[in-house]
Amino acid sequence: MTELTAASQSMLHAVLAMGLLTLVMFLWMYATRLPAFSKARLDPQEAMHPGTYHDRIPSEVRRVADNYNHLFEAPTLFYAVAIAIVLLGLADGLHVIAAWAYVGLRVLHSLVQATANKVVVRFSLFALSWVALGTMLVRAALAAF
Repeated sequence: MTELTAASQSMLHAVLAMGLLTLVMFLWMYATRLPAFSKARLDPQEAMHPGTYHDRIPSEVRRVADNYNHLFEAPTLFYAVAIAIVLLGLADGLHVIAAWAYVGLRVLHSLVQATANKVVVRFSLFALSWVALGTMLVRAALAAF
């Protein structure tokens, strides 16, 4: 295998950073969810269908779990696109900027959703993250096809 360029390495670091964000949100989710279940006297079996117990746990606990779930939606496309860019040898400065912008915006999105949960702010961060991801996707597709 050939040695990776600095741009390719940075793209893969961004992928790892998104993975770390997901891990942090997983830990935060269970650090809040387990005590909330206990306090609400919820039997874990009652959680077999997501959403059936939401009226029994606080919003601040649900927000963290919602964000964790959101990290398995659009970010999965980010992973695939970033890795494809590296494997196709398309990593360059603009792709690196877009990848790290995506990561930064998703970190901010997670923090907003899990804390203040201001929908207008959250949506703006989400939309901007799609601008970054869309830039990566379109540039890569145009170069590859």
